[in-house]
Amino acid sequence: MQKTQHKLQFEFVALMASLMSIVALSIDALLPALPEIGDAFGVTETSDNQLMITMIFLGLGFGQLIFGPLSDSFGRKPIVFFGFAVFFIASFICVSTKNFEIMILGRILQGIGLSSPRSLSISMIRDRYSGDYMAKILSIVVMFFILVPVVAPTLGQFLMTFFNWESIFYFNIMFGFLVMLWFWFRQDETLPKEKRITFTSHLFIDGVCEFFKYKEAVAFTFVSAFITGSFMVYLSTSQQIFQVQYNLADMFPYIFASLAVSVGLATYLNSVLVVKYGMMRMAYISAIAYATISLLYVILFWSGNNPSIAVLIGFFAMQFFAVGFLFGNLRALAMQPLGHIAGIGAAINGFISTVLAVPIANYIGSFVIDSVLPLFIGFSFFGVLSVLVFVVLKRNIKLINA
Repeated sequence: MQKTQHKLQFEFVALMASLMSIVALSIDALLPALPEIGDAFGVTETSDNQLMITMIFLGLGFGQLIFGPLSDSFGRKPIVFFGFAVFFIASFICVSTKNFEIMILGRILQGIGLSSPRSLSISMIRDRYSGDYMAKILSIVVMFFILVPVVAPTLGQFLMTFFNWESIFYFNIMFGFLVMLWFWFRQDETLPKEKRITFTSHLFIDGVCEFFKYKEAVAFTFVSAFITGSFMVYLSTSQQIFQVQYNLADMFPYIFASLAVSVGLATYLNSVLVVKYGMMRMAYISAIAYATISLLYVILFWSGNNPSIAVLIGFFAMQFFAVGFLFGNLRALAMQPLGHIAGIGAAINGFISTVLAVPIANYIGSFVIDSVLPLFIGFSFFGVLSVLVFVVLKRNIKLINA
């Protein structure tokens, strides 16, 4: 009996990771294709290609506000299926249009559709787990999720070599359909009817008011936005940095994969250590490391001249190692007091962190032209801001307990 239980838990974790991984695949597999897609649509400013990455995040943020509250009333499963339907329609828009603005609209719609499996996977984890053990489960899910960026750019490059950039979208559709079937047949509803919130016209407003009662949830949501935003700059500019600034177009998928491994290793270690040391302490130390590493880069390379590729990859690896400890713990810290509104709680957490992250990424990314320095200045600013939030929270907790 124990063996069966363990197997079921592993499948649950793998399925939740797969629901989240469709987002990563839709973003990262497209990275090597950005110049080719830009040429196909006659884009003159290469920085505009970044919109194909950042705008999907905009859709992810807004979509959660729709699907999160609905899932608290109607259950998780039917809302996940609806999100998949929106994603499939949006993907066909992307491959059939000849207009760059419609392509961007399609990417926003893709984000809206994918916001359902992405945020509701977190709600389903919160339905089942709480406390530091929830942080452990989230870390394992993120670890599996991180495996996608390891292979996604290489997969995108492979599909472009043998087919065309449209094939990347078709592959995402097929992968999404397989995950949807797996979810249909193997995952039970995690929100029983007796725990659902009656659907009313003011459901969302009530949920928002409830969310903002919990200062820790709000604070950690903002820290998530700071870290996600600065990390999103890397996602949207990595192709430009490695292919244009360093002239390493052929090596780009492998560099991207090696850095994703750094995040994955950290999330694995977090899943092992978080129950022993606690998610608050782990996240606080990681935020300090994140700020310190980026400040060190800014001090060493203030001139704006790019270091050697080995030095840059070393700094990125250390930076993302810290990120790996932050992602799962920040989500778990924000969700901990929101078990009774896990759907709308995950939605508001995801909305605020993503929608704040998009302008952060677009603003900092606009300065990443011929130097990596603006990227690390952004890391430094938001890293220090995150540490300050932790310091204030820890001080308030001590005052309350005194």
